[in-house]
Amino acid sequence: MYPVIMKNRITELFGIEYPIIQAGMVWASGWRLASAVSNAGGLGLIGAGSMYPDVLREHIQKCQKATDRPFGVNIPMLYPNIDELMELIIDMGVKIVFTAAGNPKTWTGHLKSHGITVVHVVSSVKFALKAQEAGVDAIVAEGFEAGGHNGRDETTTLVLIPAVKEKIDIPVIAAGGIATGKAMLASMVLGAEGVQIGSRFVASCEASSHELFKQKVVEAGEGDTQLTLKELTPVRLIKNKFYHDVQEAYGKGADKEQLKELLGRARAKKGMFEGDMEEGELEIGQVSALIHDIKPAAEIVSEIVAEFEAAKKKVSQL
Repeated sequence: MYPVIMKNRITELFGIEYPIIQAGMVWASGWRLASAVSNAGGLGLIGAGSMYPDVLREHIQKCQKATDRPFGVNIPMLYPNIDELMELIIDMGVKIVFTAAGNPKTWTGHLKSHGITVVHVVSSVKFALKAQEAGVDAIVAEGFEAGGHNGRDETTTLVLIPAVKEKIDIPVIAAGGIATGKAMLASMVLGAEGVQIGSRFVASCEASSHELFKQKVVEAGEGDTQLTLKELTPVRLIKNKFYHDVQEAYGKGADKEQLKELLGRARAKKGMFEGDMEEGELEIGQVSALIHDIKPAAEIVSEIVAEFEAAKKKVSQL
């Protein structure tokens, strides 16, 4: 690992070496990826959004065996059996939880009463303030560039980070469009104290996503992703047959129910986990255009840290 010491409120909050958080992405973020990132000095997250309770239990157990460093679990609060997942997390001694897609007041107090550090993902200043009021320990402010489910306001990371930083006192973690050390430095200049990175870690050896999806991410160019399905939950997708089917439905005036029918069930699993590159939902960020290879997670962390330090040195000479 690159011989660098980074200390700020985020590294101290999580007990990690580098303020680099691997996003808890559905179908990509299992125990292998989370433990690899944690072992490399960042914070790995298990993405519980695609896991039944027994599957999550297995991933937590395996992660606990694979690393003695901090790791966490990401849970979308729209998950149907969230009560069961939350109690499982508490029972298994997980110390860090990232929540998203819901009201942070619902679970923050309960989790913190069990000694758990809580972070909430937001896409606007309004929801950042609500999360701070709910008592979370930090905020992930995620810009419009991000992959997967996204905010409706289309606020970019470049605008969102300083806007959130201006209004809240707790640490801000930047997300959306970040895959390099240069982008990490830019985020921290804007006021973030850490970065959450998703797409770059999808294209890692340890990600549980299908190899065909990883390759699709590497092949993606500028303009190959688009935010769509705002009537349901906005999601950024790689343009494939399913995406074009959605656009065709829009052209025919499809309403919300017709879009739901087209989406169906398990569409994301079909694409990202099972490898159907035509009919599957392929969720990834705009920054996929800057990702050109698949490599071990530890190497990704090391490269980001090295590039961050080199960029910082270069900027200091301006």
